[in-house]
Amino acid sequence: MKLLQKIFAPGTNRRLNELIGLLLCASALLLLLALISYSPFDPSLNSASLLTGSGAARNWIGVVGAYVSDIALQMFGIGAFLVPLFTALLGVRWFRSRKTGSPGAKMLGGVWLLIFLPALMALLPGNLRWLHVIPIEGLLGRVVGDFLIRYFNLPGAYIICFSVLAVALYFSTAFSFATFQVWAKTRFSFAGALWQRVEDWKKQRVERKAQEELEKRRAARPAAPAQPVLTRIPTPQPSARAEASGRTGIDREFEEMEPFPTPPLGKGKPVFEPEPDQSSALAPEPQVMERTTLVPATKTTLPKLAGIYKLPPSSLLQRPDEQQAVDAEELKTLAQVLTDKYAEFGVHGSVVQINPGPVVTTFEFKPEAGIKYSRLTNMTDDLCLALKAESILIERMAGKSTVGIQVPNREREIIYLRENIESPDFISSKSKLSIGLGKDINGRISTADLAGMPHLLIAGSTGAGKSVAINAMIMSLLYKATPDEVRLILVDPKRLELGNYEGVPHLYTPIITEPKLAANALSNAVKEMERRLKLLAEKGVRNIAQYNKLFDDDVNGSLFKEDTEERPIPYIVIIIDELADLMMLDAGNVEESITRLAQMARAVGIHLVLATQRPSVDVITGLIKANFPARVSFRVATKVDSRTILDANGAEALLGRGDMLYLPSGSARVHRLHAPFVTEKEIAGVVEFWRSQATAQYEDKFLQAPKEERENAELEELAESGDVEGDPLFEDAVRLVLEFGKASTSLLQRRLRIGYGRAAHLIDLMEHDGIVGAADGPKPREILKRPDWLTEIEESAR
Repeated sequence: MKLLQKIFAPGTNRRLNELIGLLLCASALLLLLALISYSPFDPSLNSASLLTGSGAARNWIGVVGAYVSDIALQMFGIGAFLVPLFTALLGVRWFRSRKTGSPGAKMLGGVWLLIFLPALMALLPGNLRWLHVIPIEGLLGRVVGDFLIRYFNLPGAYIICFSVLAVALYFSTAFSFATFQVWAKTRFSFAGALWQRVEDWKKQRVERKAQEELEKRRAARPAAPAQPVLTRIPTPQPSARAEASGRTGIDREFEEMEPFPTPPLGKGKPVFEPEPDQSSALAPEPQVMERTTLVPATKTTLPKLAGIYKLPPSSLLQRPDEQQAVDAEELKTLAQVLTDKYAEFGVHGSVVQINPGPVVTTFEFKPEAGIKYSRLTNMTDDLCLALKAESILIERMAGKSTVGIQVPNREREIIYLRENIESPDFISSKSKLSIGLGKDINGRISTADLAGMPHLLIAGSTGAGKSVAINAMIMSLLYKATPDEVRLILVDPKRLELGNYEGVPHLYTPIITEPKLAANALSNAVKEMERRLKLLAEKGVRNIAQYNKLFDDDVNGSLFKEDTEERPIPYIVIIIDELADLMMLDAGNVEESITRLAQMARAVGIHLVLATQRPSVDVITGLIKANFPARVSFRVATKVDSRTILDANGAEALLGRGDMLYLPSGSARVHRLHAPFVTEKEIAGVVEFWRSQATAQYEDKFLQAPKEERENAELEELAESGDVEGDPLFEDAVRLVLEFGKASTSLLQRRLRIGYGRAAHLIDLMEHDGIVGAADGPKPREILKRPDWLTEIEESAR
């Protein structure tokens, strides 16, 4: 068994692993060429000399290939071709230094395939032979096939062969009939992505030809008569009057660009002119075009090699739907209703620009001089009634003298993660912790770097899209980094949201569902942070990127010597889906661990993503919030919750389903974004893609309580049971009591971070030694020793 594990488990010396993998692949190629070029006229153990003669072998691998191919085909028939296949797969794993999970099952499955595939050939009717000489079932297949037919007859033999082959397929691969679609999609992801690239190219080619034809027809169209131009140029009154009545800058541009509409409208003069202006100038085509060009046509990403792994292609994700056309008339009508509603309350102004977005449309309202900004924001409920909207957000437009009124679209656009993954910003990002945040209110793709945040705090009520956004962040990390670069610790107390990622090789621990184990993981993360800080200090570097760069040009000098002492360290991302459960269990220790990690773990590559659906001050304490400058809030119940997470109002007026406010690190201004949507099918496809490359290597010790906490827990139990006389914290407790001049369990609990049982036991020990007096009801215990008594005892002991 140990020999089997060594065969399927490459070591840590990558140069040696590559050498062994190269030799295995070369052996597989030699055997394959020998089998393909087999000739019955070549010399072999089973060929007569009259047929072979004394000439050279026809086999491509020579006499050795002739003998080996003859023996293999005679024994296994066409099943002999499985041997070079298995050898090549093993060689690739050695070359990539990837361990094989369940080596015993893999070996058993391979042996059964080698035996029962030829046996199935033996059951076929007719006497089929390889090159009309060797039976395709071989000697082994004929023996097994005859045995099955003798004892089970032909139908039973077929059933047994197919059943054993199916079991062997399960043993030797990750195949599953239940997930066959996902399995096939991940195994042939390169072909799928390439096919989508071809389809995209064909579609773009058709669109390009149509555009060229349209330009040709426009060029061939006769020039418009000069008469409309002459009548339009000297008529400034319509545009001036339109400006006085709240006409937008877009309208004025369209009036100037309008020399070739229908000539009859040009003679209508001022009275009839607003009609064509409303139909043409109100449509925000310039803004729509600007929004669509901000998201250029993206290409399907192919599987990309990253070290010994392949990054998943974007074809595993769902394609976004076609963008809906903007109804210019509807937007113009809404702008007029908005202006009229403000005018009813004495707030005069005009809508100067309309910016349609995927979920909301922003109307830039420019109030007249003397109108306070607070008057505009206090009318949100009245605007909701007038526009029949669920909620409206009003904020100042950066760099402009206008106010942005964000009105929900009648039909909101679904934002898929694939748009983020294929965006140029995400692809060109060098950071391994790039995450997709969706789109902003104008439809621009929004990405962020978790390493620069460096931690993220998320809040939102149930159903607001918080868990879907967390899934999108995890999927972004799976698309950007390999298990050697980023490791994940997922905490899911609800046991519903993150279970789909079980078994992905990026996991540092199994998915944590128990709050106590999550507290242990945070404590061990602090220990890991301290260990990494010492490593960085020894190497004289300032962060994890500089430390890992030391290994880029490092070549293992010895080919046969294992070097396991120093290696690049991966980033660790700790994602907690519900912080409130952890704070309820052990608020003190959890808050301390989170605070220490938030303050010091950035340099060593440990990052936190905390989410909660209860953003109250007892969950998001001031200490935690002060160390999380980057925050995200989905829809919350009240303005108090919004101010708790963002220090600003607005989150209570969001739309839900991924609508969020994002406060970047180092900024005091929130940005409204729309998180991408991820389906369970997409998650299953990406997870299966990674599972097919490697198995998860868990650090189970990370879930155990630190040694000090285990010792304290044991002493706590002994103290409560009264089975221990002494205590290692006795001297520290005596020093505290003498220093503060009072003996109370609460003092010892706070200062020594111990439980009530152990603190009470320490007080009893002091009473037994005559340091404090006996308890006297509600009165405090009397201190019987001087403050310098312990110092005198220590000096006399010396």
